[in-house]
Amino acid sequence: ALDAGVKEVRAVIATAKRELTHAGRRTVLFIDEVHRFSKTQQDSLLSAVEDRIVSLIAATTENPFFSVVSPLLSRSLVLALQPLDDDDLRAVLRRALTSDRGLDGAVTLTEEAEEHLIRVAGGDARKALTALESGAGAARAAGGTVLDLPTLETAVAQAAVRYDRSGDQHYDIASALIKSIRGSDVDAALHYLARMVEAGEDPRFIARRLVISASEDIGMADPTALVTAVAAADAVAFIGMPEGHFPLAQAVVHLATAPKSGALTVAIGESVADVRAGLAGPVPPGLRDAHYAGAKKLGHGATYVYPHAHPDGVVPQQYPPDALVGRDYYRPTARGVEAQIGARLAKLRAIVRRR
Repeated sequence: ALDAGVKEVRAVIATAKRELTHAGRRTVLFIDEVHRFSKTQQDSLLSAVEDRIVSLIAATTENPFFSVVSPLLSRSLVLALQPLDDDDLRAVLRRALTSDRGLDGAVTLTEEAEEHLIRVAGGDARKALTALESGAGAARAAGGTVLDLPTLETAVAQAAVRYDRSGDQHYDIASALIKSIRGSDVDAALHYLARMVEAGEDPRFIARRLVISASEDIGMADPTALVTAVAAADAVAFIGMPEGHFPLAQAVVHLATAPKSGALTVAIGESVADVRAGLAGPVPPGLRDAHYAGAKKLGHGATYVYPHAHPDGVVPQQYPPDALVGRDYYRPTARGVEAQIGARLAKLRAIVRRR
C-alpha cells in the first residue's frame, strides 16, 4: 500500500477481469499495510470485491475497525493474528539454524540463549529471527560458532532476566512481590513486578495474585483496593501486553500504599474452622424460608423482624445458630476505613444482640 495508488489498483482489477472472462480464473489480490490506503483508494476496491472479480486479502498492523472504511470492512472477514507461543518460536529458531535458507548449521545456539531469544521476541517470529541473525553475526565476527547468552545479550542490547517461569524463581519472585506489597514497600514491589513482566510471566498469573492480595492483605482497610486489582486484571485481558504492565503497576502501587488489614483473612479462617469443627446447628426459625406452602404451619419466618421497616434499618434479632451466638469473627483494625467500620460495627452488634 505504500507504493501503490488508485492507478495501480485499477490496472490489477482490469487484468483480473480479463483473466476471469477469458480464462475463468479469479485473481487473489493481496495488499500489505492496507491501512496506508486513503479512503478513496480503499473505495476503489469495492466494486471488484462485490462482483467477485478479485479475492481480496489485506494485512494491517492497525485496528481495522478504525483504519479500513466501513463498506469494505462489512464485506470482509476479519481475522486477528495471535502471538506465537514459546514452542512455535522455538521451532522457528531451530529451523532457521539448520535450514539452507537460514544459517545452514554455521552457528549453534545454547539453551540459555534460545530462551532469551524467545523472551525478547514476545511472540513475534520476525523479532526472533532478527535477533538470531544479529547474534549469529556477532558470534561469527568473534571467530566462534556457538551463540551463547553473553554474546546474544551484547548483540540485541537487552540483558537476560534470570527467571524460570516453571521453577523455584517463579514462586520466589511472586512471593517477594506479595510480601513487599504486604509490607508496604512500593519500590520493592514494583521491582519484582518488573522482573516478572520482563521475564515474560503470564500477566494473568500476576493479576490473580494482586486480586488475592487486595482481599487477603488489605481487605476493608481500603475496599477500593479490590476494585483496582480486578480492574487491572480486566484491563490486562482487554489490552494485552506490553501495555498491560501499566494497569498492573497501578494496582501494585495502590495495594502497596494502602492501609493493611488481615482481619478478613482471620475472620473467614476462624469461621471455616468452626464449621469444620461441627459448630453449626439449625437455622433460627425466624430466618428460615417461608415462601412455600406449609412453611407457616412449621413456624418458619413467624418471628422474623423486617429491618427495613425500622427507622434505623437495624433490629434486635438472632441471626446465627444457637452455638455461635455472640461469637465475633470479624475484628476490624484501627487502620484506614476499618477504623470507621469498627466504630459502626460495635454499635451494630450492640443493637442486633440486645435480646
